[in-house]
Amino acid sequence: MSMSVIELTINDRAIRGEVAPRTHLGDFLRDNQNLTGTHLGCEHGVCGACTVLIDGEPVRACITFAVACDHQKVRTIEGFDDDELMKRIRQSFSVHHGLQCGYCTPGMLITARDIVRRFPDADEARIRLELSGNLCRCTGYMGIVNAIKAVLGDLKDNPIADAPTAPVRQAAQDTGAFQTFAAVAVAPSAALERASQEAGTASSASTAQPTGERKGWTAIDDSFVLPFPLERVWGFMGDLPSVTACLPGAELIEHDAEKVKGKIAIKFGPMSANFAGAARLERDDAAYRAVMRGAGQDNISRSKANGDVTYALSDEANGTQTRVVVTLEYMLQGPLAQFSRSGLVKDFVRRMIADFGMRITAQLGGADVPDSAALQTRFNVGSLVWSVLWGRIKRIFGRSE
Repeated sequence: MSMSVIELTINDRAIRGEVAPRTHLGDFLRDNQNLTGTHLGCEHGVCGACTVLIDGEPVRACITFAVACDHQKVRTIEGFDDDELMKRIRQSFSVHHGLQCGYCTPGMLITARDIVRRFPDADEARIRLELSGNLCRCTGYMGIVNAIKAVLGDLKDNPIADAPTAPVRQAAQDTGAFQTFAAVAVAPSAALERASQEAGTASSASTAQPTGERKGWTAIDDSFVLPFPLERVWGFMGDLPSVTACLPGAELIEHDAEKVKGKIAIKFGPMSANFAGAARLERDDAAYRAVMRGAGQDNISRSKANGDVTYALSDEANGTQTRVVVTLEYMLQGPLAQFSRSGLVKDFVRRMIADFGMRITAQLGGADVPDSAALQTRFNVGSLVWSVLWGRIKRIFGRSE
């Protein structure tokens, strides 16, 4: 197996070593550097026990390749012994019983420090939201939340010299869609009304900043070809009820020429989400290009989503067919955010886009398409996930059906 030489700084020490390209940072820290304070839990980037800082940003060490950290600065829980802020957080965790078995504690402390630095005025709802990527099976989180609140209060009375507050990350403040929201269930009507306002805010924010510069966003590109001329497809894509009927799990509640309110329900194995939201459609008839900008909230997990769907049409096969190029750009905040960038999810979204194209073909061809309400109640991605996994297996072993 080929090895790679990496140079990085770990807890202010210059390190040089050889690692296999597939070695994760968590394994490198524990096995090569004997820094066993970084705990490995799920090893899927979900539980947060392995959280470390890379160039000052919290990162999951179990899903970060060590070679990707070449020439970067890494700080583990062992590297905070002389950090005054961490000393206060550790003491507060002890006073407020913010730990029991201790397995999640290293990652939880690093995340808590990041929260305190970025949100000096955080309320309980914000603290819980920012902690959603760190799981604890012992405490029930009350002690952890109280410990962080106590440190925030203490810092107002006894600030730490030469410890400037870290700015809120750009991804959390570039759009109006991600303001602090109360950790209580939101009635669908209230969620829709709020999302409607946020969709308008997101529209102006998105146009002001190119997607490539929007930190924290995930972009997925794909395309499909429809066996119909461009003008017919363009007209169909402007008919919001017809387009909604082609989206699995989607339900249209109300709409006009430019705005739409609705819901979309998805079940991904044991994970369910039911987003209520609103969107605004912007069409460029001359360029055959349109953008749907929307925002929504899942009342189950209280996660928030903000996204743009851009589609551009062009002639194919001497005008007898139409190619639809789709770019989906989105940001998730809350418990579901930890799943937003996995390769499996991206493959699944691409499969959904392909399915969307097949449904449009059926609709334009006069075939029956199940109504949206029926789709919403029964849409389960199990079969799609299996097809994605099978596709990956075939690519690995070079087999064909």
